[in-house]
Amino acid sequence: MRSFRDAKLMAKTLREAFASRQVELSHSETLEIVARQFGYADWNVASASFGEYRDGATATTADRSGVTLEMGIPVLRIFDIEKAREFYLDFLGFTMDWDHRFGPNFPIYMQLSRSGLKLHLSEHHGDASPGSTVFVRMKGVDAYHAELIGKRYSYSKPGIQEDGPGGRMLEVPDPFGNRIRFCE
Repeated sequence: MRSFRDAKLMAKTLREAFASRQVELSHSETLEIVARQFGYADWNVASASFGEYRDGATATTADRSGVTLEMGIPVLRIFDIEKAREFYLDFLGFTMDWDHRFGPNFPIYMQLSRSGLKLHLSEHHGDASPGSTVFVRMKGVDAYHAELIGKRYSYSKPGIQEDGPGGRMLEVPDPFGNRIRFCE
C-alpha cells in the first residue's frame, strides 16, 4: 500500500468489479473490505495510518529520539449532518474530502478541508466532546472575516478581536457548541 489514494482506488475498483457481477456494495462497504485486507480493524483506523501520505505530503525529520510528529487533525462532535454541511461547507467554505458510515442509519464521520486546514466531524458518541475549541493559525483574517460577513449567514456574525491569544482573532462558533479561533 503506497497511499490513501491507492486504498480509495482499490475500493472503487472492487466496487466496480462486484457491480459487473450484479453484486451491489456501497462505497463504505468496499472501504471496510480494503481496510481488513491490509490488517486494519476498520476504514477509520486504516485511513488514519495513511495520514502522512494522503495529500502527497512527505514525512518530516525525526527529533533526537527518532520520533516524528505531524500536524494533528481536530475531531469536532456534530449532531445534525445537514446543519453541519450548511455551516462548514456553505458558510465557512470548506470542501468535503470524504465521509464514512458503517452502514445505513449509522453515525457519519467525515473530513473537510480548506487551504491546508483539515477538520474531522463526527456524529459518533465517543469521538469528541461538544464545546471544543480549535486554534487555527492563518493569514488573511480580515479577508476571511469579510467573506463570512458577506454570506449573510443568519446564525453567525463573527467579529474580529484585536488582541486575541494569537494576535488578531476571528472566533466562529459552530451550531454544536464548538469554536474555531482563526488567528493571525
